[in-house]
Amino acid sequence: MKLHKLEKILEFEWDEANISHIAKHHVLPKEAEEVFFDKNNVQHQDIKHSTTEKRFLIVGKTKKGKLLYQIFTLREEKIRVISSRNINKKEVTLYEKKTSSS
Repeated sequence: MKLHKLEKILEFEWDEANISHIAKHHVLPKEAEEVFFDKNNVQHQDIKHSTTEKRFLIVGKTKKGKLLYQIFTLREEKIRVISSRNINKKEVTLYEKKTSSS
C-alpha cells in the first residue's frame, strides 16, 4: 500500500530528539530519508501505535543497500521519522516478497 500523500511531501522534520533516537540504531537522517525514495518500499499504517496522531511504517532500502524499518508520521507537508532501525528477518521477507512481485 502506497500512501499517496507522500507524493506531496516537500521536506522532513528533524530535531535533536528524533536524530538522537535513530542514532542509537546507527541510522543517519540522510539514510532515513532515502528509504522514502526507494521505489520498492513497503508502507502500512501503524494502527497499534497511532494514538494522538496517525503513524505509519515503511520498510525500504537506502542508496547503499541498507534495509531499514521506520515509524513515521505526517505533519502538514513534512515527514517526521520517529524511529528507524535495521530490519529483522521477518521484515526482510516482507520486503523481498514485494520486490519480487514488482
